[in-house]
Amino acid sequence: FEYTQRYARDMENVLLPLLDKGEAYRVLISTPLFGSGASVNNSIAIVSLENWDQRERSTQEIVGGLFPSLMGMPGVRAFPIQPAALGQRGFSTPVQFVLGGDTYEALAEWRDAFLGKASENPRLLNLDADYKEVKPQLLIQVDRNRAADLGVSVSEVGRTLETMLGSRRVTTYLDRGEEYDVILQAEDADRRTPGDIENLYVRAAKSGELVPLSSLVTVSEGADAATLNRFNRLRSITISANLAPGYTLGETLPTEARIDYKGQSRELQESSSSVLVTFSLALLVVFLVLAAQFESFIHPLVIMLTVPLAVVGALLGLELSGGSLNIYSQIGIVMMVGLAAKNGILIVEFANQLRDAGASVEEAIKEAARLRLRPIVMTSISTVIGVLPLILGGGAGAESRMAIGVVVFAGVLFSTVLTLGVVPTFYRLLAPHTRSPEAVTQTLEAMADAQPERH
Repeated sequence: FEYTQRYARDMENVLLPLLDKGEAYRVLISTPLFGSGASVNNSIAIVSLENWDQRERSTQEIVGGLFPSLMGMPGVRAFPIQPAALGQRGFSTPVQFVLGGDTYEALAEWRDAFLGKASENPRLLNLDADYKEVKPQLLIQVDRNRAADLGVSVSEVGRTLETMLGSRRVTTYLDRGEEYDVILQAEDADRRTPGDIENLYVRAAKSGELVPLSSLVTVSEGADAATLNRFNRLRSITISANLAPGYTLGETLPTEARIDYKGQSRELQESSSSVLVTFSLALLVVFLVLAAQFESFIHPLVIMLTVPLAVVGALLGLELSGGSLNIYSQIGIVMMVGLAAKNGILIVEFANQLRDAGASVEEAIKEAARLRLRPIVMTSISTVIGVLPLILGGGAGAESRMAIGVVVFAGVLFSTVLTLGVVPTFYRLLAPHTRSPEAVTQTLEAMADAQPERH
């Protein structure tokens, strides 16, 4: 505890300059960690940052600035982490892989292989595992046959070790109305090393003489993990790391291993699959609505060709802005399904009206592209200008709003430019295989006009 406390002071000296700079208003350090049963060789510091408008650096920049100072502290392993994301508890790193297996010995081998491979990548920061064989242990093996010959029970051996090396409450006493525990324990100097067991004696039941405890037990030193974790009812080890922006991790493990995710990594896996389903359903619903509107499957197909263009533009915008494909940008991509389709609707709808008026396919699409150019450009400009506050705005939550704004801005801009060439081209290729929407009506009217009048 004293060792950890001394280095916690050094960690405090690294964090206190944040108060002087006005970037934080409180630094709270706890040694050991919060909660009962926490190990005394762990410490945690919680830094409360000032509001966005009262500091120049973002949270990510502050955390990045603390890495060199904390990771460079000798004698301890210290690192900064950000609070958990929405829906998470406590503190967690973005990357969390869970290895599941039958035994902790096998899991420890897979852990070492995983960490050895992952440590070669400089973009993975603060690689760690929650299974560490760092808790020192003294393993006591009792010679039961010799103890039985001397009349010493195993429980007597255990009670002696508990009393002298640990502590044992034997009774209580009252003093001026207060009750106090009476605890037996050897002096600190008599229980510092494994060799101190040689100074312990137990009384033999048969002879009544004191027997050296060292003659009845064999002592060996070892280490084990402080906690043995399980995940989904399997023995598990969690590998965690801070992840550089835009980086993904893949790893091959033995077939016996079971890989799962925790924390933000699990949230990303679940949200990514749900967003993919949502995007597919959005495409299907828009296609069916357009098919009902145009009474054709070919015209909606021409219009929906603008959606891939918008997605490509959105991804290009994220790449140029240094953003990532997160839950916010995925929501923006789903929005792009409707925003990108509107330009194609303007061209195809007007071309169909010209065909109803008797124009050919080629004439109709040329005239529609020419006359619909200004409305398409005006609506796109208004949409692009409308999302500029999301991109340029600051304050709390600015990064999430910026991701949506960048996706819509780049997607609309990119799809608008290419739509003016793609939609007319595919309409010219596919529309000859369809009739104009009013073709049946016109045929019936022509047949009616051709019938002679009857009196």
